[in-house]
Amino acid sequence: MKIALRMDDITADMNWDNFFRLKELFDKAGIRPLLGVVPDNRDPSLSCMQERADFWEVLLELQEDGWSIAQHGCRHVYTTKKGGLFPLNRFSEFAGLPYERQRKLIAYGKRILEDQGIETDIFMAPGHSFDENTLRALKECGFSYVTDGFGSMPFRRGGLTFLPIARQKSACFGSGEGYTTLVIHANGMNDAQIGWYERMLAEHAGDFISFGRLLEIPAEERGFAGNLAEYVQAGGKRAAVKALSAFRKK
Repeated sequence: MKIALRMDDITADMNWDNFFRLKELFDKAGIRPLLGVVPDNRDPSLSCMQERADFWEVLLELQEDGWSIAQHGCRHVYTTKKGGLFPLNRFSEFAGLPYERQRKLIAYGKRILEDQGIETDIFMAPGHSFDENTLRALKECGFSYVTDGFGSMPFRRGGLTFLPIARQKSACFGSGEGYTTLVIHANGMNDAQIGWYERMLAEHAGDFISFGRLLEIPAEERGFAGNLAEYVQAGGKRAAVKALSAFRKK
């Protein structure tokens, strides 16, 4: 299994200490992850440090160096309790909203990025939650890729190419052929969690690839049965995580 990386919640006031610690590991391994940039962050939980005045310049330099960039929603504010087509969570910035509202949010976020010189056709939904209206709006706004879904190969759905994420981190290694993406939330990572990536990048160096490689893989067509199986798997994982959390609180 070839493994790409995506870093969510990229903002001007994120945890830059953790970001640069991870960047050092990625540079050493010679890989370039995907950065999910929140265009107009309104989520206070993502604010960790003082804003960098050179935020956009840093992003442009990373993009020039081969890092990929995705639009991570618009404001990262969960406005509904809908899981949508991929119900890993029961909250969303988009799922459940009318089409025109979603289109305006997505277009507004894209315009912010473009005004800063960042062009991307990759979308990353906050909370992994989106619905049919989201996919329709993404196509209308010029997006081609969505980083989400389960599977071992990029697949087509709703006129877009989906780049799947891993259901379990440990299951990625030595699990046969295919491609997946590990999701990194650097803001809240501790030393042990960062150390895990350091070990994996060293022990499984041949398994990791830059995210841009995924864009070169032909996508498979996937029908109703595949989409239904994914929906059930996502709901099952959400239930398992909820049960484990409740058990740990006892």
